Amino acid sequence: MAGILPTDENDSDRLVLGLLTSLEADGAQSQRRIAADLGVALGLVNAYLKRAIKKGFVKVGQAPARRYAYYLTPQGFSEKSRLTVQFLSDSFSLFRKAKEEYGRLFERAQALGFRRVVLAGQSDLCEIAILCAVDGPISVLAIVDPDATATRFIGVKVVSSYALVDEPFDAVVVTHLTAARSVFDQAVSNFGAEKVLAPDLLGLRPKQSLGA
Repeated sequence: MAGILPTDENDSDRLVLGLLTSLEADGAQSQRRIAADLGVALGLVNAYLKRAIKKGFVKVGQAPARRYAYYLTPQGFSEKSRLTVQFLSDSFSLFRKAKEEYGRLFERAQALGFRRVVLAGQSDLCEIAILCAVDGPISVLAIVDPDATATRFIGVKVVSSYALVDEPFDAVVVTHLTAARSVFDQAVSNFGAEKVLAPDLLGLRPKQSLGA
């Protein structure tokens, strides 16, 4: 089995990230479909899937028509977040990519009728999002981050919870890096998926309800 795995650690990590992202999006899809989406051999997907299950990143459940469904465990979500941060941090194109995506995200927010937003998480992404909003129609009212120590960040008020935002807002924009998944899930739980926006680079989607 080990003989067919990539020898380059970076390539291996990218494949793991691709696999976990694909399973999060649709845990009931076939391994053949995953292999096609990732552009790798079916045997490679099978090998990495078995390894992910062994490491506790993925669990197997029953799906209709005698098929299997795969879904990420909490450890799997954590590993996906870790790998995402790793690749973003290692990439010199982070600023450019994030700037483009937050620009598109704010355009989408405007189209949805959202004008006043709260950013969830103080990080480099938060700074980029604020810069993207400066010259546009979107107003950033506050940054919500329970772990932040400062009360302001680039001129924007920082609070520890949504309840402390003292103005009504239309939507939440995810700007956390290291805990993007938990921040996203909490916001969706509080406000509904339709009012929570995240850039594609974070690979976040509402969790599917798959049987164990």
